[in-house]
Amino acid sequence: MTVAAPALVPAQDLGTPPKQQKKLPEAPGKLPKVGADKTRGLDFLFGALKAAPDEASAKHVEARIWAIWLQTPSDTTALLMLRAKAAMEAQKSDVALKLLDAVVKQRPDYIEGWNRRATLYYLKNDYAHSLRDIEQVLIREPRHFGALAGLGMIMQDLGDDKRALDAFRKALAINPHLEKVPELVKTLSEKVEGRDI
Repeated sequence: MTVAAPALVPAQDLGTPPKQQKKLPEAPGKLPKVGADKTRGLDFLFGALKAAPDEASAKHVEARIWAIWLQTPSDTTALLMLRAKAAMEAQKSDVALKLLDAVVKQRPDYIEGWNRRATLYYLKNDYAHSLRDIEQVLIREPRHFGALAGLGMIMQDLGDDKRALDAFRKALAINPHLEKVPELVKTLSEKVEGRDI
């Protein structure tokens, strides 16, 4: 699930109380153009993300990663994703869910369809469905720091601090520049592992 978020911008109210300070990682509003070789490009970008010397550089690299993840060769999928995003922003979660169901059915290989739907389920507090979709994202892209951060949020909400900590650490190992996640790791580390004497 998208600390700057792709689908992961929590809408204020989708029929459930708003999540307090729980903004999932998501794609920035304006994405750069990217080339066609996704795998090689992603490998390079993940290396650059870890090595980014400052926050601005990291955000630029992160935006390029999101751009590749959001890329689809299908105009239909792209249109469905745009409409789903608009429906989420308009707090029409049922409409957004039907559109995202269509994306996942039409293009099961498209990671962001799963990720966006996982976010929507998360916002509706439907953790079982969100976790299933996060699993699909991570099967297809184990480095998806947004989905890992989302997994951490769900585990934390469910009171499984150990699994939350593990997910947040994995997300940070991939993207050390995620907002709020370092603080969550620090807090959960003390809670799960205790403080150093």
